[in-house]
Amino acid sequence: MKKNLLEVQGLRTGFRTGTGKMIVPVDGVSFRIGEQETLAIVGESGCGKSVTSLSVLQLIPKTTGKILDGKILFRGENLLDYTEKQMQQIRGNRISMVFQEPMTSLNPLMKIGDQITEAIQLHMPFGNEEAVSRAHELLELVEISSAKERMSQYPHQLSGGMRQRVMIAMALSCDPDILIADEPTTALDVTIQAQILELLAKLKENLGMSIILITHDLGVVAEVAENVMVMYAGVVVEYGNVYDIFKNPLHPYTSGLLRSLPNLDNIEEELHIINGTVPNLLDMHTGCRFAPRCEMARDICWGKEPDCYYPTDGRKVMCYQYSAEWR
Repeated sequence: MKKNLLEVQGLRTGFRTGTGKMIVPVDGVSFRIGEQETLAIVGESGCGKSVTSLSVLQLIPKTTGKILDGKILFRGENLLDYTEKQMQQIRGNRISMVFQEPMTSLNPLMKIGDQITEAIQLHMPFGNEEAVSRAHELLELVEISSAKERMSQYPHQLSGGMRQRVMIAMALSCDPDILIADEPTTALDVTIQAQILELLAKLKENLGMSIILITHDLGVVAEVAENVMVMYAGVVVEYGNVYDIFKNPLHPYTSGLLRSLPNLDNIEEELHIINGTVPNLLDMHTGCRFAPRCEMARDICWGKEPDCYYPTDGRKVMCYQYSAEWR
């Protein structure tokens, strides 16, 4: 059994609105990731995936946001007890992150080589010559062609796929234990998406790191993940092995997401649609958060939020179907 590398327990992250009201886009999230494991966090936009990952690294803007409750245990130590200076030694060093859009994450005024060497020297005792050599190695590691020439180029001179590879190279600069990849294939064409996913899988195997992959694309999940956490409106509605999730989804939301995937065996079949939208966090109804969109909802679903149930070994689901009250 793989040893837990990161364990998040009951994480709650809130943001203060302009009217003073607190919204909680991450509400009691718990998960764990073992060594050399890939965990996919999936769900629609606005379900709390990115806020969860930013909370792990404590990158929530302190002017409006706050981690309200929970624990973030990295190798047994609670990161929420760390000072900002201590967290700076964790970010980019032990836990790295590849953000959604590389064009907004990279500095347009700095050459690619300078940006990578800056990241290296921030955490490692390298001189300039050593850092430049390491940056060149990293670009070759992420399979960027003509790596030496790319070092002297600016972000706008690279394609979207190359910029994403540069972001991955920067994230890998200090050999992290965990790489958080937030929608790493967004805005890339299908061919480049496949290349980035293949690269991540290869790097994971060669470097022995773990990956938290944040995505709304279940096709991506099937390619690279071992375990899947499905989020909806700030809570974890289902968790399990990727094979079990795809073969036998337990939560109606997970089932709806899978039914929304195109079926190549029957291209004339009409795509399934989950009616409705993700609820407004400022006006959250009582009961199950998915109830207004659920085809199976009963009166019990509107009373109070369901507990987490464990119908089979390794599976977790937040749905009244698996409770005694449903029968």
